[in-house]
Amino acid sequence: MNLKLAVLIKQVPDTAAVTPKAMKADGTLNRSALPAVFNPEDLNALEMALQIKEKYGAGVTAVTMGPPAAAEILRDALFRGADRVFLLTDRKFAASDTLATSTVLSRAIEKLGVFDIVICGTQAIDGNTAQVGPQVAEKLNMNQLTYVEEIQSIDSGRIRVKRVIEDGKETVESSLPVLLTVTGSANTPRPWSVKNIMKYKNAVTAQEVSEEKDINRLKQKGLLIEMLSCEKIELDSSLCGIAGSPTMVKKIENVVRKGKEHKKIELTDDGITGLLTELIADYTFD
Repeated sequence: MNLKLAVLIKQVPDTAAVTPKAMKADGTLNRSALPAVFNPEDLNALEMALQIKEKYGAGVTAVTMGPPAAAEILRDALFRGADRVFLLTDRKFAASDTLATSTVLSRAIEKLGVFDIVICGTQAIDGNTAQVGPQVAEKLNMNQLTYVEEIQSIDSGRIRVKRVIEDGKETVESSLPVLLTVTGSANTPRPWSVKNIMKYKNAVTAQEVSEEKDINRLKQKGLLIEMLSCEKIELDSSLCGIAGSPTMVKKIENVVRKGKEHKKIELTDDGITGLLTELIADYTFD
C-alpha cells in the first residue's frame, strides 16, 4: 500500500503565557508578545500519520501556514519522520480566521497533489474552535471523521477508526479519501530521531539563503523548505487574511479562578451530616 498523507500543523502562541499585551487595538492577536510552540494536538496528528506510514506504507507531507518563523515546526516535523514539508507564508494570509485559514489550506492541498488521508489536530490552543479541520474537509469535498483516537484498520480503500464522543467512544468507517481530526489522547508523540536530525539539520527556507546557487543545491539534497505564497497557490487574496475573515475578536482574557476560603470536614457520620445540612440550607444541594 502506498498511501499519500497530508498533515496540517500549526505554530501557536503559548496561551499559558497570555498577558494584556497579547491583544492588539484592532482585535487581533499580538503573536510576537507570546512564545511560539507546536500545537499539541497537531503533534498527535503527525504521530498518527507516522504510525500509518510505518504500518501500511505512506508518504507524509506536513503543511503549515504562518510567518517565516513557522518553518521551525516544519524542521521539527522532519526530525520526527515527515518526508516533505511546505510553508504557506504571505502577508496576505495575516490575521486569517478559521474560514480564511481553511480556504488557504484546502487550496494548498489541492495544489500539492491527491491525498488519501488529510490529518490534523482537533483544535488549536490559540482558538479552541475545532473548525479548521471540518472546514478544510468541506472545501475539499472530502469525507471527515472527527475526534479520532485510534486507527483500527485501513484496507481496500476504506478506513476504520475509534473516535471519542460525549458519552464514550464509537467505531466508524469511511471510504478514502478522508480527513481526520485527532485528539490529544490518541497517542504519545515520538521524540526527534537522531538520524533525521543529522539528515535535516540544515533544512532552511529560501528566505534564509542568500544565493541562488545555494537554493538549488539545497533543493537537490531535499533540504529546502518550500514556501508557498498566495500567488503560488493561485488564490484570490480577497478570500484570505482580514479581507476574507468575518470573525472579530472583542477581547482576550486569562481567567484564573481561586477559592477564597475553605472548610475542613471530618470524615465521620457527624461531619458528613453537617456538610449536607449546610448545602441544603444554602440551596446548593437539594
